[in-house]
Amino acid sequence: MKLNIQLFAGIAERLGTSLIEYEYDGAEPTAALLKEKLAESYPELASQIRTSFLAVNQQYAPADTIISAQDEIALIPPVSGGDGTENRKSEHDASSTTPDGRYQITTSPLSVEATTNLVITANHGAALTFVGTTREMTGEQRTVHLEYEAYVPMALAQMAAIGDEISERWPGVLCAISHRIGQVDVAEISVVIAVSSPHRSDCYDASRYAIERLKQTVPIWKKEIWEDGSEWKGHQLGPWNPMQQQ
Repeated sequence: MKLNIQLFAGIAERLGTSLIEYEYDGAEPTAALLKEKLAESYPELASQIRTSFLAVNQQYAPADTIISAQDEIALIPPVSGGDGTENRKSEHDASSTTPDGRYQITTSPLSVEATTNLVITANHGAALTFVGTTREMTGEQRTVHLEYEAYVPMALAQMAAIGDEISERWPGVLCAISHRIGQVDVAEISVVIAVSSPHRSDCYDASRYAIERLKQTVPIWKKEIWEDGSEWKGHQLGPWNPMQQQ
């Protein structure tokens, strides 16, 4: 059985491709079995593969998920959400949004005002906007710029899911998220998260929840480019499990 598997971030870079055609010998595998077979087939990447998750049809796949040849399959290394099909770099600006317009991934510079305006309503007395930018110095190490990559359709779906989770936890709260991909220079904006609610306390709680979930579940990666090297940065908050609820 031939399976097409999308690759991202450091795994794609080390293999020199964003897509592999993998011949699986046997009946339809579970996600756990396929991941183990991939680790055996690419021993130089075994540790990275084993800490990754499989996505099937743009959803994180539990270990017992049965995989067929018709499925859209992606190997998702630990994400940072502020740490691919797009950013495989385009010479032209490009953006993708959810149908409601509140969740966006783009190669263009982000507008804090535009994202915030998506959640401003007449009945909400509070709005809060989180802005993430590229930091130049981390200790004594100087960052020249960041490069972001995303599995765009799944990333948009996961952003929208964060908005749904927020609505369930804090009824009436609105959320909008914009994330940039491609090169983001020092002091430029990589992510904007805006929330609004009738009262300010829910805004603070929902904003913090949104950024933490973004780091946990949204398949966006960043590569730090330094003066003397580079490194993909993944989840840095302990063992990564995007299916674990907060």
